[in-house]
Amino acid sequence: MFEDFTAWHIPPLFVATVTTFGGLIPFWNAGYAIEEFGLPKRIAISKEAQAVMITGSGRTTALGLVLFTFYSQGKFREVDTIMVILAYLGLVDGYVCWREGAPGKALFRAASGMLIAAWGWFGMTS
Repeated sequence: MFEDFTAWHIPPLFVATVTTFGGLIPFWNAGYAIEEFGLPKRIAISKEAQAVMITGSGRTTALGLVLFTFYSQGKFREVDTIMVILAYLGLVDGYVCWREGAPGKALFRAASGMLIAAWGWFGMTS
């Protein structure tokens, strides 16, 4: 598994780690996760929003696990492909934060998504 490891693999492994484990935070404290995401307190205290955050984060964790799985199988092109697709999530996250009055978080999320996608687009892992 790690015989092919290079420093170029650090960014996708970092993305896999933060999506897998960061996606677990709402299971223990959904209100905190919502605020950390960049949304206002009025949303964070909503039990309905917390439920949606937990289900969405479960899907995020699943994407992180897929990245780890493909990486461990040496399927680096597949890892790059998923990294490209993650651009969509960054743009959606940015849009939601922007719409809810958190332009700084919106910019960070959208830009991060684009950087992750660029890594995959240019095949930096494979």
